[in-house]
Amino acid sequence: MNWLKLSALVGALVWAAPLAHAAEYPVRPIKLIVPYAAGGPTDVLGRMVGEYLARDLKQAVVVEKKGGAQGAIGAEAAARAEPDGYTLFFTAASIFVLNPLLYKKLPYDPAKDFRMLALITDLPVVMEVHPSVPAKTIQEFVAYAKQNPGKLNFGSAGTGGTIHLAGEMFKQMAGIDMVHVAYKGAGPALTDLLSGNIQVMFDTLGTALPPVKGGLLRPLAVSSAQRIPDLPDVPTVAESGYPDYVVGVWFGIAAPSKLPDDIAQKLTASLHKALGDDTFRTSLEKVGYLPLRPKTQAEIDKFVATDRARWAGVIKALNISLD
Repeated sequence: MNWLKLSALVGALVWAAPLAHAAEYPVRPIKLIVPYAAGGPTDVLGRMVGEYLARDLKQAVVVEKKGGAQGAIGAEAAARAEPDGYTLFFTAASIFVLNPLLYKKLPYDPAKDFRMLALITDLPVVMEVHPSVPAKTIQEFVAYAKQNPGKLNFGSAGTGGTIHLAGEMFKQMAGIDMVHVAYKGAGPALTDLLSGNIQVMFDTLGTALPPVKGGLLRPLAVSSAQRIPDLPDVPTVAESGYPDYVVGVWFGIAAPSKLPDDIAQKLTASLHKALGDDTFRTSLEKVGYLPLRPKTQAEIDKFVATDRARWAGVIKALNISLD
């Protein structure tokens, strides 16, 4: 074989390698890191997405929970993983947007360490109270809180998360004194709210709906710009006297930034297939999650940048820092 033919053969193999890589992937189980405790929205959503990927890619998807440090432990593990498509990360707004605004030092950099493959859902927050709280409206709640300064506790999935800052934002806007209690996930916080150990929670729609519809908790308002179909009689915070109050909690799937393009495209295609699947969308809606439609990379980047800019202004105005 002469050098010209050999060079052509080597070149063909080089160009064919990525295509073969994508065609073979996945050949072993995929790990999906969920950075919060069991029972919270990331755990529920992560398992639902993992089940769909497993069916579509015909390979097992194993959910691995790595909670703690407001998602930073799980984020670091995912960022340091081999970028081969066998470690994915179920991320949230708090991890990609809030943590970098609240902490000067993090063990990961969302912009450098990850590539976002798809946005799955964007949820409103429900302001809910234990039945022992006499308030049935936001106005009554604010009046009650002012009569009992420092005696109301509001829980969250962790310091610096969206539902923590949702509470802090309302606290500032309403001019009331409440005590924040941080938990290692939304599940433990909700358990304490149901038992009456804390009185208030600004919870994501998915985890709030079952106890609210079951009459175990009382919803006072939702954080979206408009009322939501699942709770049509519950007003928004904005229409309850705080027009600048709008909060959303989004979740998505990311991978280490050096993931090969061919594998990224295969994963994104599968995730977009899920978001376009009526059965999958209905399964999310049944448990209170509002699925997004597939977005291009440019649309994802714009979505995250807009959210970051909005929260940067809020955090600066409230002078919140967690270092």
